[in-house]
Amino acid sequence: MEKNGEKVANPAAKGRETSEFLMAIVRTLSTSADFQQREKEKARIEKTFTESDKKLGELVSENYQDLTQITQDFSTISKSVNEAREKIKKIKDDLSSCKTLLHCKRDELRRLWIEGVEQKTMVAMLDQIEQIKEVPTKLDNLLLKKHYLHGTELVVNAVAKLENQLVGVEALRDLKAELITRKEQLHEVLIEELNRQIYIKSQTPNFSSLPGKKGGSVAKQDTLKRKERNGVPPPEKIEFGKEVKEDLNSDPEDDPTHFIAILVESLYMLRKIPEAAEGLKVRIQPELSAIVARTSQLLLESTSNQVDASNQSQCLLDLLENIFHQFRFVAHMHKMVLRNLDRIIVSGVPVRQECLYDMTDVWSKIQAVVELLLREYLDVENTSASRQRAPTSFDEPSTDINSFFAKKRPAKPKKMALFRFDASIHAISTNSYVDDSRAFDTGDLFSSSLLAEMGLEKNQMVCKPSVYNITAIFRPLESFIREIEDAIACQDGTSSLQAFVTDFVQNIFLGHVHYTVSTSITSATKGFDALRHVVDHKTQKELGVNRPLLTSTVTVDKNLQELRELMQDLPDYADQFLNMICNTLKEYRDTCHSAYREIVQYDSDERRVISAMWAKDEDISRFLRSLPSWRSLQSSRGQELASEDVCSEEEIKALNSKEAQILISNLTSSDGLIQQEIITDVTQMRTIANVHESLEWFFNRMKDFSNGLSARSTATAAETAASEYPPVSEKTLGSLKNLVKDFQDLAEICLLLLHLEVRVHCFYFLLPVAKQSNYAGPIDDLDPDSNVLKLNKDLTSMEEVLQQSLQPKKFKYIFESLGFLVASILMNSIQYMKKINENGIKKMCRNLFAIQQNLTNITMSRESDLDHARQYYELLYINPDDVITMIAEKGCQYTFQEYTELVKLHHRSHPALSPSQLEQRMQKLKEVIFKTPNGEHTP
Repeated sequence: MEKNGEKVANPAAKGRETSEFLMAIVRTLSTSADFQQREKEKARIEKTFTESDKKLGELVSENYQDLTQITQDFSTISKSVNEAREKIKKIKDDLSSCKTLLHCKRDELRRLWIEGVEQKTMVAMLDQIEQIKEVPTKLDNLLLKKHYLHGTELVVNAVAKLENQLVGVEALRDLKAELITRKEQLHEVLIEELNRQIYIKSQTPNFSSLPGKKGGSVAKQDTLKRKERNGVPPPEKIEFGKEVKEDLNSDPEDDPTHFIAILVESLYMLRKIPEAAEGLKVRIQPELSAIVARTSQLLLESTSNQVDASNQSQCLLDLLENIFHQFRFVAHMHKMVLRNLDRIIVSGVPVRQECLYDMTDVWSKIQAVVELLLREYLDVENTSASRQRAPTSFDEPSTDINSFFAKKRPAKPKKMALFRFDASIHAISTNSYVDDSRAFDTGDLFSSSLLAEMGLEKNQMVCKPSVYNITAIFRPLESFIREIEDAIACQDGTSSLQAFVTDFVQNIFLGHVHYTVSTSITSATKGFDALRHVVDHKTQKELGVNRPLLTSTVTVDKNLQELRELMQDLPDYADQFLNMICNTLKEYRDTCHSAYREIVQYDSDERRVISAMWAKDEDISRFLRSLPSWRSLQSSRGQELASEDVCSEEEIKALNSKEAQILISNLTSSDGLIQQEIITDVTQMRTIANVHESLEWFFNRMKDFSNGLSARSTATAAETAASEYPPVSEKTLGSLKNLVKDFQDLAEICLLLLHLEVRVHCFYFLLPVAKQSNYAGPIDDLDPDSNVLKLNKDLTSMEEVLQQSLQPKKFKYIFESLGFLVASILMNSIQYMKKINENGIKKMCRNLFAIQQNLTNITMSRESDLDHARQYYELLYINPDDVITMIAEKGCQYTFQEYTELVKLHHRSHPALSPSQLEQRMQKLKEVIFKTPNGEHTP
């Protein structure tokens, strides 16, 4: 026998070994022949016994307590065993007695057993009845706490018991009918709760971006994060592999994802999945419309109905952003519902596919509701009846600016009103009252059928319907449409909502914008006084200009600014709006050219004033643009002058002299005078100045705009991101820059015209001074020549109108070097004088002095060139020989031609002098001048 790998001796074997050991000792002692050996063996045995006895005594001493305890335990166990034996014996005797008795009463025992089973069944049935009676109360409590899974399980099990185990209990008939009714109604409660979770729980409108609110975007992000944390995670994260269980100790709405699964599982237990799917599908559009109505009402309440014209678009934008946010949540919830329905179907529940719906149905209903909403706020019903077509493209061939100044056939005179009352105080006040009364009266603007379909009341509109509402909502609307198209993966690439928006913009909005802009510009630019009206001082201050601008130009710029803003608001249609801008610029350019021609023409033959012909002349225009005074104007506009363009005083004087010689050579002749080839009405001068300032201001604004655009074919991603406007067609952009250049050219031509017109006026009044006046009279006339007085009056009038209309540098450009020109005209006119005496010399000096005083008051400079001219005429006091001697001594101050004309006039004034004397003096003059140190300055 082994235990734990060790051999354990059997007691019987151990006793046998001991007896064998004793027999071996006895055999050894008996067989020993020697006594001594026996004694030795005996001694050894005794010694061993003594050691064993000693060891036994030690062991007994060491284990005394254990031995005592063992002895006591053995006694107790022995006693218990004996008692048990007695009891078992007694039981055996009792069992034998019972067996004998049972054999005697077998039938009675069977009856009692059957009665016991019946009693048990009755008790169990009574317990079930008691539980069934408590089902309505328990069901109410569970439904109140929204523990729908337990409630559904409770009522389903109760009805099953009533229809099976308790089917024969007549007392439960009413309770059974009640529970069956409640079971049938429970799926409606579950569907209603599903709809509430999908639609009502999605309502978290945030109107913090409206006036009086703050932190719009931040608060909106916080709302989204809160909904992500406390609401539903993205449907893709939902795991459906786990069994759906319900915790009675928690609020089921804390986890909407799990709550949706519980509701769908409850419907599955009721076998109402098809009815639930149909109920959800039917309720989509009405519930979405209800969201729109509720959000609109909340928005109106949050603004306390204080919506004015300035923030109406912002209200609509806030409304749509909140509606889009809620619709996204609705779509997420529907996606969770559908995934749970798919889980049920995968588990093997037979459901007809046509009874279900999918996300395409949901997004289709969302698009339908948004489209209805947009139809109302974009005023589609009222606007589509009067559609206007917008220009499809702008394609103007390259044109030469000079073609607009060429002669054209006279147009038939247009009939126009002599005056209008639309700008009178009464008309303005009346129109203002009417506009204010209509500002937010939307009662009759909406289609009652559409309002009914949307579930909106007439007083629930957050802003006035207008096609321009699209500008505020286009970007978020397009973003939402892209989400829809990504979600439903459109086969044709375009959703129904996108088709509606595209149709609205292309067929309604663009045409309406074009009509509005055209009407506004036409009313501002048409009429005989279109170029006479200028903006008031308040508008000037708002525009940041210090000189009057034409009302028509400001109106055109305002309309183009609106089109530029539309390019930003509707970037997908930037090319169309740029086409409108180009068409508007072309029409306004033609209008300005027509008005310009009307000013510079002075008879029915379309003959033009001299200054206009000169401004058109390429050689004269190019020369005038090369002068330092013109280049200084360009530098004042931000163009830096190169170092080689900076002229010295001598060079400036030489250039002014050249300008004067060009003008004199074109305007002076021996027999001709300027007749009607000038602008006699100074108000026309003011108009031209206003046109110049307006077009230059307009050109700079349009230039900044065109420089901010980039062509779609060449724009890089970085340029597109940094640009304020979206990329546009390269061809249209080129046309725009050409048109902008045309406005620059016309503005410069107007300024050149003024520059030349003032100088032509000087010729107009000063040429008769020498050709028609008498300077050899016997009486000393103390007054200047009448033409000089007229010139001074004319210059003063032009100063008054131009100083108010032109900037200081341009005003200086108009009158700068005018003294030099006047001096040159009068000095050159000496050749037309027949004779002159001292009284005539004094008169000419008075003429020069009078002009000098007037020009000094205008230019605020001495005008020393007129002193030079006066000194020239004063040389007539001196004998020609003395003049020649002075030249030899001091050098020449005038040109050879000027000295020649001076000597000739002296001889004409003294008939006694012979022609030979004239020839001698001319020869001497020539020799002296060309030998003087300053002779190199003479021609």
